[in-house]
Amino acid sequence: MEYNTSRERMIIPEYGRNVQRMVDYLLTIENREERNKQAQNLIAIIANLNPQVYETDEDPDHKLWDHLHIMSDFKLDVDAPYPPPAPESLLEKPDQVDYPEVSRRFRHYGQITRQMIEHAINLPEGEEKKALTEAVANLMKKNYIIWNKDNVDDAVILDNLKTLSEGQLDLSDISFADKRELVQQAPSSNSYNQKKNRKRPSNNNNNYKRKNHKHKN
Repeated sequence: MEYNTSRERMIIPEYGRNVQRMVDYLLTIENREERNKQAQNLIAIIANLNPQVYETDEDPDHKLWDHLHIMSDFKLDVDAPYPPPAPESLLEKPDQVDYPEVSRRFRHYGQITRQMIEHAINLPEGEEKKALTEAVANLMKKNYIIWNKDNVDDAVILDNLKTLSEGQLDLSDISFADKRELVQQAPSSNSYNQKKNRKRPSNNNNNYKRKNHKHKN
């Protein structure tokens, strides 16, 4: 098991370090035609890593190209079918995902995680399977942090992933993002809690009207 606290951070941790390496390599390709070709291949890979985008987003292909530009730190120069997103878009809060019911013990990981595990199991051995397995592990760690709010031992995540995959995935070389990287991507509940805990203003106008009405009577 490899820890990344001293290494360059992953821009979108859920995709895993292998995908980030592919993006970094893409930026080094000088031939534009080859760079365009490899960008298309990488879009296909991250589509497999993020299949839920086709269920939750109105324009999933656009979202995937946005993710690719974001992971390149907006340095990618390719003939993409969509314009790159504005860097300011990173300041927007991500949408919260409404997870369907899953098994009682692991329901905090979400049904989408279970689907990604099934997909990873069915992939042939190779870089894509390895990248998807690592992405699933980091997604599980993120979901655990959102659910539990405490520190999580990566060994717990690996043990849970082994259980969910019924031991059918190779977990020997998983590279985890640290908690801080994952929390930065997690939706915040502070604004909701502030609204929830905010005291209702007293309706002084109504009270005044009631008193005056009594005096008149």
